[in-house]
Amino acid sequence: MGDLIYLIILIGVGYFIGTLVEKKHYKSIEEREAKLLYLPAVSSENLLEEKMVNEAHLVYGNAVISTDYFKFILAGLRNLLGGEVCAFETLLDRARREAILRLKEKAQGADIILNLRVETCQISQVGSIEVLAYGTAVYYKK
Repeated sequence: MGDLIYLIILIGVGYFIGTLVEKKHYKSIEEREAKLLYLPAVSSENLLEEKMVNEAHLVYGNAVISTDYFKFILAGLRNLLGGEVCAFETLLDRARREAILRLKEKAQGADIILNLRVETCQISQVGSIEVLAYGTAVYYKK
């Protein structure tokens, strides 16, 4: 009985701390997105004439995000029953947005980021994922 209570307490603590960390990360993402709103990142390959380009180079940003233990348990239950695994949707959303923000931070001063691509991969069986965002930072002639 003591082991069950211990497990329930650990799951509750994991849920509480995981929720706090996730909310703090979302707040950070929203603040940084607002600051970098001026820099568009588009998936189009070519939106400009070559004579306008002063400089262009590859930029990338990647993020590795792990889920909390509570969401991991919920996802495991959902895998048994089948259906959409909502517990990992926020994990993927946070990782994707963070990777694009890191890409934009490396491209400070650029006028546009062309040919944006986003790749994902699972790091481990515990619910960690990596998201890599890359594209071409273009600087126009002034």
